Amino acid sequence: MAIGERIHFFRTLRGMTMKYLGMAVGFPEKTADVRLAQYESGTRTPKAELTRTLASALDVSPLALDVPDIDSHMGLAHTLFALEDIYGLGVGELDGEVCLRLDKSRGTTYVELFDLLTAWQKQAAKLAAGEITKEDYDRWRYRYPEFDTENNWGKIPSEEFSNAVQRGIKKRGRKDK
Repeated sequence: MAIGERIHFFRTLRGMTMKYLGMAVGFPEKTADVRLAQYESGTRTPKAELTRTLASALDVSPLALDVPDIDSHMGLAHTLFALEDIYGLGVGELDGEVCLRLDKSRGTTYVELFDLLTAWQKQAAKLAAGEITKEDYDRWRYRYPEFDTENNWGKIPSEEFSNAVQRGIKKRGRKDK
């Protein structure tokens, strides 16, 4: 599914009009709906900063907007093949059912993907048991890993923070001389 389709999906899920979302991300009222229509139709592709702004307005992770092409069976197949190449995801059989499996020999990659799938399975089980609502489950999925309480995913510090730390280290180095 292309990014424009994901924007459309989340916009309609949130009950927003194109004009409302366009204005929420800073487009002028006069052209907000036209600009957003260009992104949703795929005529234009948002740059990284706009993707982050759209994600924030839609209350999702930017990663939820920028997904691989999975709108066809062939697109999905090639996405799965890429996951095999990159992460060691494989296909197997368990109790007469086709299943996806992880390759333990992949070390850290295996552990990270195992943790992700385990966290997902726990949330799905909570939904099935009625412990969380579908809204809570979707919030978890669309904002992953932000609301993941199972794993300790580290947040990457902002560039501003990193630059401030580097300046502080340099200043301290000058004082120590």
